[in-house]
Amino acid sequence: MRIGELAARAGTTTRTLRYYEARGLLPARRDTNGYRTYDERDLKLLRQIRTLQDFGFDLEETRPFVECLRAGHPEGDSCPASLAVYRRKLAGLDALIGELRAVRTQVGAQLARAERARAELAADALVPGGPEPLCELGGQER
Repeated sequence: MRIGELAARAGTTTRTLRYYEARGLLPARRDTNGYRTYDERDLKLLRQIRTLQDFGFDLEETRPFVECLRAGHPEGDSCPASLAVYRRKLAGLDALIGELRAVRTQVGAQLARAERARAELAADALVPGGPEPLCELGGQER
C-alpha cells in the first residue's frame, strides 16, 4: 500500500508517517517508481505506536516495542527492552499518583480551612454590628 492508504488505515496523517520514517520507527521502502510502499506489518507497527502514545508514552519510548515487532515477535511488548519500558512507565505513574494524592490532601485541607473561616464570618454577621461577608464579585451575601 502507499503512504496515503496506510495513513488512512492507521488513522493518522502522511506527515506523521514521514516523521516516523525520519525517526527510524517506520521502514522507508520504495517501489520502482520511487513511491513509498508499506504492508500489514507496517500497519501493525503504527498501531503499536499509536496505542502506546494513547497511554502516554512518548515517541522514543515506543522504539523498543517497534524493534521487538521488527525482530519477528508477534507482539511488540514481549521483548526485555519493552518490558523495561513498561516498568519505568508504571513507576512514573505510581510517583505521579502519589504526588496527586498529596496535592489532593493539601487542597482538601485548604477547603476545610476556608469553609471554617466562612462559617465563622457568617456567624459573626449574625451578631448585631458584626461584619457582613462579601462575595468574590464585590456584592454582599445575604
